[in-house]
Amino acid sequence: MSRRGARVQDAAGYMLHATPWRETSLVVQAFSREHGCVALVAKGAKRPYSTLRPVLNAFQPLLLSWTGMGEVKTLTRAESAGIHALAGGALMSAWYMNELLLRLLPREDPHPVLYDAYVEALRQLAGGQRAAAALRRFEWMLLRETGYGVDEEEPDFGDAQREPALRASLRERLADQLAGRPLATRRVLMELQRL
Repeated sequence: MSRRGARVQDAAGYMLHATPWRETSLVVQAFSREHGCVALVAKGAKRPYSTLRPVLNAFQPLLLSWTGMGEVKTLTRAESAGIHALAGGALMSAWYMNELLLRLLPREDPHPVLYDAYVEALRQLAGGQRAAAALRRFEWMLLRETGYGVDEEEPDFGDAQREPALRASLRERLADQLAGRPLATRRVLMELQRL
């Protein structure tokens, strides 16, 4: 390691969320296969001609490079590594997955199996497959990989008749882990359904 801290080059990852920071920068919450959830400052990313601006999009595979040893690293480069075309309900499902990752994963705790489940869920959502099956599999993997008590054999996520019971069971376990803090995506979805 150098005086400036650890350097990571071309880590496979996804941007989960970004918030404005100062005039021209963003704080990006990213999910990386090998590094888990990482907070990154994207300096100048809001400038019109920034090379980061067109690349930093949620749900799109990225190659991320950063440096730093503190809790928040400095993003040095981001490149597109493909595209997932999401629209409508698929977008809402993807935001839900992002919120779960942000709420339940500690920083810099790698979960490669969960990362692969996230990528597969995005692929299924972009491919127009049933969102319920993709979400149940992702929720199940999230609970299993983070040690929240899913020890039983993997269910058939495509079984439409068993899906309501599986959804109720997984949501109950997730609610326990969220400690009474409701998910914003659920509230937004309920409000949209009223329109």
